[in-house]
Amino acid sequence: MTDDAASAVLDTARLARTAAADLAPLPRSAKDAALLAMADALEARTAEILDANAVDVADGRAEGLSEAMVDRLSLTAARVSDMADGLRQVATLPDPVGEVIRGYTLPNGLEVRQVRVPLGVIGIIYEARPNVTVDAAGLCVKSGNAVLLRGSSSARHSNEALAAILDEAATGAGLPPHTIQLVPGHTRESVKHLMTARGLVDVLIPRGGAGLIETVVRESTVPVIETGVGNCHVYVDAAHPSVEQITEIVLNSKVQRPSVCNAAETLLVHADAAEAVLPVVLLALKEAGVTVHADQRAAEIASVNGVTSIPVTDDDWGSEYLSLDLAVGVVDSLDDAIAHIRRWSTGHTEAILTESQQAAKTFVSHVDSAAVMVNASTRFTDGGQFGFGAEIGISTQKLHARGPMGLPELTSTKFVVTGEGHVRG
Repeated sequence: MTDDAASAVLDTARLARTAAADLAPLPRSAKDAALLAMADALEARTAEILDANAVDVADGRAEGLSEAMVDRLSLTAARVSDMADGLRQVATLPDPVGEVIRGYTLPNGLEVRQVRVPLGVIGIIYEARPNVTVDAAGLCVKSGNAVLLRGSSSARHSNEALAAILDEAATGAGLPPHTIQLVPGHTRESVKHLMTARGLVDVLIPRGGAGLIETVVRESTVPVIETGVGNCHVYVDAAHPSVEQITEIVLNSKVQRPSVCNAAETLLVHADAAEAVLPVVLLALKEAGVTVHADQRAAEIASVNGVTSIPVTDDDWGSEYLSLDLAVGVVDSLDDAIAHIRRWSTGHTEAILTESQQAAKTFVSHVDSAAVMVNASTRFTDGGQFGFGAEIGISTQKLHARGPMGLPELTSTKFVVTGEGHVRG
């Protein structure tokens, strides 16, 4: 990347910084009006968006993109309408900016308030799906942040059209110019310049596969909120619920949508429950097209019941398959299950299926993940399912934001202290 191109990235970030300063004090009414204008603009210019998307789809097929990836890339009139409806829904959500987190009066009469404020300039680095362009822009606008969008080159034309339409509509509705911008450049070098724009960009949020997230975390000098990688576990306790309920939860966790980060990748079953639970569950997984990667005890139970399996390896225990594959093991105790999860988990979501309140309490207190489910599918780790209305991603780190990140997680806080001529003695 040339020096001129590098300067273009930094100049874009400077424009975003100016926009963020002007956007932060705007009231909810102004932001909601912009979101509604953005939604209307998407629907009014659907043909333009679909034409741009058709170029990306054609290029993707020519380059050998899999049909699954082509589907993730493709837009239709219905999908554009869904994106517009998503913006309208964000407009209905409470505005986190200005919320008082805590407030009190000191003995000396000073009034202290901690209030939510926008983060400032948020950079989003993401792959494939152009709907992320709209989702991220909407959430950042609602939370009072300027946004720098860096999608994958495979969605280049789609993202350019979407970002231009969104920013034009937002500006026309009264938001500062350059509130919504694409990062210029289409090579990895442009991403590197964004990652090192410390002082201009306040935080980066990567959305994509493990490789993308690891690269951003490792190479960025801008603070990063790590998202998404999900090696999620389901543990069936000795004091387990009905086999029917277990089967339903395991299938939902694994099969409903296997390519997402909150899908289960490992099933652990207590030895005292294995003979009752595994024959039914493994047969159901087989019928659903799941390939089982089993340890010795699970494999023996599987073979007796006519289910073939692949010997499990350490790579399997550590894998986020994102496919119809599942690692299955038998453990001798709750403590062994917890130890296994501690070793292999990515800190996303783990579930325990049990009728023992003590076992549930132990599991919840000893498993250190962003979300822990008790007798529920791992698939519930989602901003919409948690009642947030929308999310920017699912954080697996521990600083600032953890778990599904809604609008409050796109804010920081500041202290406002009010006195009457107070001086410190």
